[in-house]
Amino acid sequence: MGHVVALAGGVGAARLLRGFLQVVPPEDLVIVGNVGDDFEFHGLHVSPDLDIVMYTLAGVVDDAKGWGIAGDTFNSLRMLAGLGFETWFKLGDGDLAVQVVRNGLLKSGLSLSEAVAKLCRMFSVRARLLPVSDDRVRTVILSGGVRLGFQEYFVKRGATDEVAGVLFEGCESAKPAPGVLEAIETAKRIVVCPSNPFLSVNPILSVPGVRDGLKRTSARVVGVSPIVGGKAVKGPAADIMSDLGLEASAYSVAKLYEDFLDHLIIDDADAGLRERIESLGIGVTVADTIMRSVQDAVSLASTVLDAR
Repeated sequence: MGHVVALAGGVGAARLLRGFLQVVPPEDLVIVGNVGDDFEFHGLHVSPDLDIVMYTLAGVVDDAKGWGIAGDTFNSLRMLAGLGFETWFKLGDGDLAVQVVRNGLLKSGLSLSEAVAKLCRMFSVRARLLPVSDDRVRTVILSGGVRLGFQEYFVKRGATDEVAGVLFEGCESAKPAPGVLEAIETAKRIVVCPSNPFLSVNPILSVPGVRDGLKRTSARVVGVSPIVGGKAVKGPAADIMSDLGLEASAYSVAKLYEDFLDHLIIDDADAGLRERIESLGIGVTVADTIMRSVQDAVSLASTVLDAR
């Protein structure tokens, strides 16, 4: 059917993409990944969302956590703690090695997208993983007059702060990475993965040209709601909706993407929202969207491809 473009954040997106690998040739899958949660940890450039996708598609992810490398050890963190350094970001030893390789590639003059492409080849990932931008775009959480970097808010403080707003520093001057807009323009289908709209998808949409590209593309744009029964499948998306005065529901997800979304997959638990969402001019498919297994992910990926 031609290539599929997926806008992807972290764990939920990666699980759906694993299903797509079973129904779309890997070479026909282009993933535009979030870089808003990238940050420096002990001098290393860490790209958590890109790595979650890469590890999942490579078959090495820690399935229980949804991130990190299966069977990883944490000797380096224990040594850092013993030397008096912060260790709140839980990079395992294997994960740390990947960050060292990425930093070496970046220091050699490669762009982030070039470094990611090399790492994907090392991990035998055949799908094309593109950071949305090679430029610095950073998600910042506003809470009670305080500005928090994404990882400080999400990992260090456990996403417990009330969210008054979300900014994407650097987005105004950022450019889409090579291939991003071309992939969107020539796609046969585009999927907005079940990722946090505020923290995973909006950083992608904030890069100039991406949202406009989604509006102009002739491809069908299909989303999967990350909100089921008023709650987030994973993470703080529902809490952020409430903090910002929005209804925590699949309907709010549809409203956030209303200007470019053609179709939304919602869970069986939200079947009662179908008419409200359709009133926005967005098609709706009701299905089981909880991915408890790889087969569930395959079924959901097939539903996305079949959505009309």
